[in-house]
Amino acid sequence: MNEVSDVTKDKLISDIKLVIADTEELLRATAGQTGEKIAEIRAKTQDRLAAAKIKMAEAEAALVDKAKQVGRAADDYVHDNPWRSVGVAAGFGFIVGLLIGRR
Repeated sequence: MNEVSDVTKDKLISDIKLVIADTEELLRATAGQTGEKIAEIRAKTQDRLAAAKIKMAEAEAALVDKAKQVGRAADDYVHDNPWRSVGVAAGFGFIVGLLIGRR
């Protein structure tokens, strides 16, 4: 379930980056437009875009930190249980070999 959650977070971050890029492009495209209402909308959009970029950076940092924690936990487990880790890897390799050999 955690892997699915990480994939979902990665997809969400990717989608938000795309929305931010599209919004920046829209702001550039409407830069020549004049009028009080357009200026107000552009100002609001730029403020919200800046806030979204900050939140995106925070989400990415949290995701990277979580990945590092998982990596450290796996590394610690392997160091604490080297023979068990070798046994599990060998067992997994054996099962995969059997499955491939049947094809």
